[in-house]
Amino acid sequence: MVQITETLAALADPTRRSIVGRLARGSATVSELVQGFELTQPTISAHLKVLERAGLIARSRVAQTRPCRLKPEGFKALEVWLGQLRSVYAANYARLDQVLDELQKPDEGN
Repeated sequence: MVQITETLAALADPTRRSIVGRLARGSATVSELVQGFELTQPTISAHLKVLERAGLIARSRVAQTRPCRLKPEGFKALEVWLGQLRSVYAANYARLDQVLDELQKPDEGN
């Protein structure tokens, strides 16, 4: 549950969600990410550190640049948790469908 909490906390910020969305299209350097936002390089770097601590992104070193990329495995705990919720809701909807079907049947006693 700790991983889910860290993931959700990291994704609670709209800027970080936008960064994740951008990185979903491919890796990018901090400079490239700064171009997509009206924020300074240190601010983007701070957001990247939060995402990195949560295990959602990885940074590497290529010459003088530090490209960032998504770490799909970082989203696994969230995916499992959401899958469990989806199963619960699907079961609830199935029961609701049964109740509605029963209510819509013509009254056979009259």
